[in-house]
Amino acid sequence: MNADQILTEIREANLSYLMLAQSLIRTDREQALFRLGISEETATLIATLTPAQIMKISSGNTLLCRFRMDDDLVWGLLTSHGKPAANDHVSRLHASILLAGRHQEAA
Repeated sequence: MNADQILTEIREANLSYLMLAQSLIRTDREQALFRLGISEETATLIATLTPAQIMKISSGNTLLCRFRMDDDLVWGLLTSHGKPAANDHVSRLHASILLAGRHQEAA
C-alpha cells in the first residue's frame, strides 16, 4: 500500500467514523458517550456538524478516531489469547467492565 492509498483509507475511515458517531449521538446520547469514549462537549459538537462540515473535517490526513485500549490487560481479555473459547464471553464482559470504569473516570 502506497502513501496515497493510506491517505485515501484514512479519509474514508474519518468519514465513516464521523457519520457513525453522529448517528449514535442522535439516537442514544448516553450510549454514544460510552461507546465512543467522548465527552459531552465533543458529542454536542459532532451532533451539530453539517454534512459539508463532516466532509471537510474527514478529508484531512489525520485519523480522527483512536484505540482506547492502551492496556495489555484489556487487549488480552478482548483477544482471549491462550484461553479456551468457552471463556470468551466472560473475558469480553470483563473488558467491557474495565472500559466502563475508565469512561466514568474520564467523565
